[in-house]
Amino acid sequence: MPTNQTNSTKKKQPDDKNAMMRYASMGTQMMVIIGLGVFGGVKLDEYLGWKIPIATLVLSLLSVAVAIYLSIKDFLKK
Repeated sequence: MPTNQTNSTKKKQPDDKNAMMRYASMGTQMMVIIGLGVFGGVKLDEYLGWKIPIATLVLSLLSVAVAIYLSIKDFLKK
């Protein structure tokens, strides 16, 4: 009996590590997408010379929506 418990815990460890790496990569992907959206918006506002940061706001919200969409898509993929 104890051998079965040991084998079952050994089988769970690689799955846990794979899940951890999967979620860490999803979080990193979200950070990069949102960061690029904000950076692009700021640079576009500077280039266009707008006093109100409309491009920053729009690109930030768009990048958040894209990041959430991709994360949900990856999460449901399994």
